[in-house]
Amino acid sequence: MAAEQPNIKRWIVLYPVYINSKKTLAEGRRISVGKACENPTCVEIGDCCSYLKLPFAIEIDKAYPRDFMQRGRVRVLLKKEDGSFYNPDICSS
Repeated sequence: MAAEQPNIKRWIVLYPVYINSKKTLAEGRRISVGKACENPTCVEIGDCCSYLKLPFAIEIDKAYPRDFMQRGRVRVLLKKEDGSFYNPDICSS
């Protein structure tokens, strides 16, 4: 029997615009400019998740709802099914 595929529909969605320092809050940025980076890509976000040992899935065919030209998003799993964090140093408090 093949390994069961994870249900990524319940994972956290990260669009690159959420952490893009060149975007405004009205355009979709969700963190402060000081903590954001310039024009991140889904692959770069995936590399960061890999470095932090967080399960992730890149969905290139998806578009950001406010700007359909902004392609791609990353789904990240922060918690295991039992509620513990995959990486205890990275938590969502």
